Amino acid sequence: MTDTTAPYTPPKIWTWNKANGGQFANINRPVAGPTHDKELPVGQHPLQLYSLATPNGAKVTIMLEELLALGHTGAEYDAWLIRINNGDQFSSGFVEVNPNSKIPALLDRSGPTPVRVFESGAILLHLADKFGALIPADPAKRAECLSWLFWQMGSAPYLGGGFGHFYVYAPTKIEYAIDRFAMEAKRQLDVLDRRLGETAYLAGDDYTIADIAIWPWYGALALGQIYEAAEFLQVQTYANVQRWAAQIAERPAVKRGRMVNRTWGELSGQLHERHAASDFDSKTQDKLVAEG
Repeated sequence: MTDTTAPYTPPKIWTWNKANGGQFANINRPVAGPTHDKELPVGQHPLQLYSLATPNGAKVTIMLEELLALGHTGAEYDAWLIRINNGDQFSSGFVEVNPNSKIPALLDRSGPTPVRVFESGAILLHLADKFGALIPADPAKRAECLSWLFWQMGSAPYLGGGFGHFYVYAPTKIEYAIDRFAMEAKRQLDVLDRRLGETAYLAGDDYTIADIAIWPWYGALALGQIYEAAEFLQVQTYANVQRWAAQIAERPAVKRGRMVNRTWGELSGQLHERHAASDFDSKTQDKLVAEG
């Protein structure tokens, strides 16, 4: 790869040129706030999730399915599809739940006053504390778990907005940018591989929200399921990450959670919206298409 673009000297004052937004030009803008008025739908369950099955969105649906598998009936939820390419995240209703206009966003209606929670890491922590599950009670182990949770929140932008953007989505392949973020992605994989050479899961012997947060990004990367970069990054060389990624991928709750709000891939793996556990059996896209 070579950089064929002309040398660029930044102007004294940056101005927005929508034409330079690349694949996401229709939704990227330098200001916040709603673009249109539209209320969010509300279902019958205590937890209302507004999301899409990107890695960040999958964290929360996996978490909710894991909680339900553990018997926490209060974790029943409605998952509403937010089509980010259509700008659904800029509706007035969505901005009320997440002023940052990013998925996922959760509205917890289980108490007398609805509580909004945005940012995937905050949602995982809110749910773990709410149900007393998938987070250690011991202070030292809890600190280890939260350290890895926040490691993911700080590291994944280099993988997604950095490596993923310039390797897959940028309109021009820029050698420097791809090399810079490929190096960081591999360094992060090495961090995980070294840790997983010491313990079964990232926070220790037990599966926690740290694994739930990290797996949709780095587990999927290790299994060749995002960015089609497995060969480029030589992900098979990270043996401990491979073991951990494959093990988590087989969890039934992970399989279910990854289907929710998914609009791509095999139709049998797409459950655009989830309002009951039975939807996995009756409302996947292959069944809806067959019904006409």
